[in-house]
Amino acid sequence: MLSILDKYIIKRFLTTFFFIFGIIMLLSIVFDVAEKLSYFVENKASWQEVIFDYYISFVLYFGNMFSSLIIFISVIWFTAKMAKDTEIIPILNSGKPFGRFVRPYMITATILMLISLILNHFVIPNTNRMRLTFEENYYRELMTVSEYHAEFPGGQVIYFKSYDANTNKATNFVIEQEDKAGREVAYFLKAEFAENISGNKWRLTNYYERIPSDTNDVILEGMVKDTVFQFNIDEIAKRENVAETMPYFELKEFIERERIKGSSMVPLYEIELYQRTSYPFATYVLTIIGIAVASRKRRGGIGIGLAIGFVIIFMYIFAMKVASVAATNVGFPAYLAVWIPNVVFSFVAFYLYKRAMR
Repeated sequence: MLSILDKYIIKRFLTTFFFIFGIIMLLSIVFDVAEKLSYFVENKASWQEVIFDYYISFVLYFGNMFSSLIIFISVIWFTAKMAKDTEIIPILNSGKPFGRFVRPYMITATILMLISLILNHFVIPNTNRMRLTFEENYYRELMTVSEYHAEFPGGQVIYFKSYDANTNKATNFVIEQEDKAGREVAYFLKAEFAENISGNKWRLTNYYERIPSDTNDVILEGMVKDTVFQFNIDEIAKRENVAETMPYFELKEFIERERIKGSSMVPLYEIELYQRTSYPFATYVLTIIGIAVASRKRRGGIGIGLAIGFVIIFMYIFAMKVASVAATNVGFPAYLAVWIPNVVFSFVAFYLYKRAMR
């Protein structure tokens, strides 16, 4: 059962969190509208699309991404105010241990963490799909891909120099098909241009085909040829943030396909997958740090607590970026990269918590 103290702190926690969340998201929307309004008007986006396809997803995506940091600021804000108003000292002097005071914080952090987990893995990817589609239609430049190289299942190697979504054309398009033993090339195709008609239907321009055999190789050349490939345009022409549009199970399957193809983007996709869990769990670490920093009355009041909090936030974000770069560019395991900041700062939280108990 929740005591009066539990209900009081949980109410203060949630009220402060949603207030700061609302202020930050409102300011973010104002700045975003100021930047993109001319694009929306120029491309004739309807207000329904702007609100429901873009800004609802915008709030969910960025609000949830920074929710653990907003929680951290909220904890410091209302806990420092409680300390300033001398509300914490009577609680501790009543004989309740410091851990009992922390309990309602952790209950609230658990609720917010579970909501964030569900949103991250199953809800936000679907709303991201709407947001990114909206951006493709009204804001972003159309996609281009350069120096693409991948090996598909069955020993089929694909290469092209560039792809432009404006024309749906790939230049210097090459396909090599290995034999069943994987030792020799069983089929070779090269085309100056490969235009995607739809899905896996393509039109080749100035093409050259060679089919090796034991006697004489079969060579075919021509100016134009319509053909069908086993791969879809969506598999070879996609933005870096395509993983943001995939729910948990779909993203797991996508990463396995990209790993088989030898894609260099696999670490980036793995970071996206593991961050969806590690970021919500950071709520626990940052909540404890926030309590430890703000629960003692200090000279300077709330301002000192907030200043210390912002320094810790900066260090935490810096650690996350360094770990992500290490996973993307150095080959550091992605699952370790996204969890190391939580592990490191959990020791910081433990140390500060022990000091706050004295």
